[in-house]
Amino acid sequence: MSKPILYSIIESSAHPKMSALYLELGFDELKFTSQRKAIGKLKSTPPDVVVAEFFYGYGNNYAGVNISNLDTLLASLQRYAPQARVIVMVSKKELEHVDKLKKLFPVHAVLTHPVLEEGMREALSGR
Repeated sequence: MSKPILYSIIESSAHPKMSALYLELGFDELKFTSQRKAIGKLKSTPPDVVVAEFFYGYGNNYAGVNISNLDTLLASLQRYAPQARVIVMVSKKELEHVDKLKKLFPVHAVLTHPVLEEGMREALSGR
């Protein structure tokens, strides 16, 4: 049986380095530096878990259509990997906006920066 696939989408320096934990828990980690690159991999290698940061749109380039940077990825997940658990990391400043995202898409766990290993372990172990 193959290892479960974990997408780690690293879009800022606040994204914690958890590769050792992912390996310890039995995941194959695929790292991406953008949502676009992760979406491009969905068809050929669908993830079991996605770990990504949430950045609220504030009406700028999301033009009121999308809530955050994660909308397009999460919509694509519903098509290509509906079973995938999504772990969202967010700054304390933007935490209040995550509920808007959760109304549209399933989110397994929300972790507030700074994300510690124990919080991530709990989110990955929880079913």
